[in-house]
Amino acid sequence: MIVFDLKCPDSHRFEAWFKSSSAFEEQQQAGIVECPYCGSTEISKAPMAPNVGAKGNQRAEAAPMVQHKDDARLSELATEAKKVFAKLKNHVEKNCDYVGNQFAEEARKIHYGEATERGIYGESTLEETQALLDEGIDVLPLPGTPSGREDA
Repeated sequence: MIVFDLKCPDSHRFEAWFKSSSAFEEQQQAGIVECPYCGSTEISKAPMAPNVGAKGNQRAEAAPMVQHKDDARLSELATEAKKVFAKLKNHVEKNCDYVGNQFAEEARKIHYGEATERGIYGESTLEETQALLDEGIDVLPLPGTPSGREDA
């Protein structure tokens, strides 16, 4: 599954999930994708930055702690986000093929029509992920590790 940031001519921004990049293009050309705010079907991809984690052997700097007047609301939102990510992870694991550390290679094969188009998930290095993005292959980091994998 792939998530895209999308926008309409009125600059409404929203996210939508697709089975693949080509599935988005097919649905866009068929006029199926529409803005949830105004109903426009003139939809384009909005610029988005990938969220790619650091290598496991690198230490990330701690983010500064900020006290916010709405801490209870933020905690509630964080709890809800965890639930959404868990649902997403469950959906991906049930509906996509796990390809392990062959993710970058398999994503390329699918993108270039050398393998059956399908949803996949697995692991890739930061360099492999950046190379996929540079080639125009859309990928999305998935929070957590695959079920049944203690070493990931």
